[in-house]
Amino acid sequence: MFPLKSKPDLNTTLPIRQTASIFKQPVTKITNHPCNKVKLDPQRTIEQPRQLFWEKRLEGLSASDVTEQIIRPMELPKGLQGVGPGNNEDTLLSAIASALHTSSAPITGQLSAAVEKNPAVWLNTSQPLCKAFLVTDEDIRKQEERVQQVRKKLEEALMADLAANSAESSSDTPADSGSDGE
Repeated sequence: MFPLKSKPDLNTTLPIRQTASIFKQPVTKITNHPCNKVKLDPQRTIEQPRQLFWEKRLEGLSASDVTEQIIRPMELPKGLQGVGPGNNEDTLLSAIASALHTSSAPITGQLSAAVEKNPAVWLNTSQPLCKAFLVTDEDIRKQEERVQQVRKKLEEALMADLAANSAESSSDTPADSGSDGE
């Protein structure tokens, strides 16, 4: 016979005591013992483990519009520089966007300078693979100006569309013959 390969037991149900009787008896699970490290380790319960360099899975992916035309990727500020093996701007952008959407913690980048020597050892998995960066008041002011400009363009486009639709609908309806419907 061939020896069976054992698989890790990922079952989270309580173990059942196997007895000679036909009735199964439950096993009591004690979780409040002072030596229980699982209960005392808060990081283990808060943060799920993450795969190192998971951002690499996002390489080669790009957004497309409804006509399946590839949308030009955003340009990152010059202050954002990737770290790690084979990191590029598209992967970095995806990693930062993912970090912003999945975490409420501030995004600071990799704070340790040693991450450039060996990223697999010094990597902070809760931060995207980029060098530490600082957002200044000037950066915020410039971004606010850009947002205001884009909002103004959007408002103008919506008003033009509304005017075109109202002109089109008024030309499509037949002229009223003056009767009140009475």
